[in-house]
Amino acid sequence: MAFSSSLCNHQFPLKINRLTSASKHSKSIFTLKGVNTELYGVHNGCKMTHEWSFTGGSRAILVPNPISFNLRQRSLWLHASWFSNPQLAGDAFTLGTAAVLPFYTLMVAAPRAELTKKCMRSNIPYVVLGVLYSYLLYLSWTPDTIRLMFASKYWLPELPGIAKMFSNEMTLASAWIHLLAVDLFAARQVYEDGLENEIETRHSVSLCLLFCPIGIVIHAITKAFITTSRQSKNDIQ
Repeated sequence: MAFSSSLCNHQFPLKINRLTSASKHSKSIFTLKGVNTELYGVHNGCKMTHEWSFTGGSRAILVPNPISFNLRQRSLWLHASWFSNPQLAGDAFTLGTAAVLPFYTLMVAAPRAELTKKCMRSNIPYVVLGVLYSYLLYLSWTPDTIRLMFASKYWLPELPGIAKMFSNEMTLASAWIHLLAVDLFAARQVYEDGLENEIETRHSVSLCLLFCPIGIVIHAITKAFITTSRQSKNDIQ
């Protein structure tokens, strides 16, 4: 295989002269065809042409097939770029953000609709985000990841190590997908708690999209205020 590869990648045609005698000529043809079938076929990116002249006799010319070689080279490049291209981080960032927006839209625009309730009961969004996060985490993982996460002598995270770790775009994209999944889960908890206790949650769910801890706090304040108001009305009546 190494011999065939070196021949196919050669920049100049390879000429093989055949012997002129009848017996050797036929034997050469048989051997050459066998070699062509197993080594110099289309799979190796080469093609063979025949020439004949009175002075030089019969000869075969082995020429690299540039189309086949370029297609194979492009296929390998696409395969490698899918796993290492920084563009993948940007695509995952955009895809994850766009994937969660419909759920927030339903919870804000139509919180009591059956479609919204059915969609928010599903675990499919979290499974998809979890798989995407795991894949990005796998691509961003390096031998220094653990050392950067637990840089102190007490095995506690330190800000400089975390900042250096998130300087990688793939790591940053995985962290963003992680936040999207957690924020959506928290928004669903706020939404379902609002339905159960008949509390307005549009503003809290909206805050959970970008400021999840603030959205949870606002929901707790809203719930406490409405609960107190209801108790006061019941006492007056």
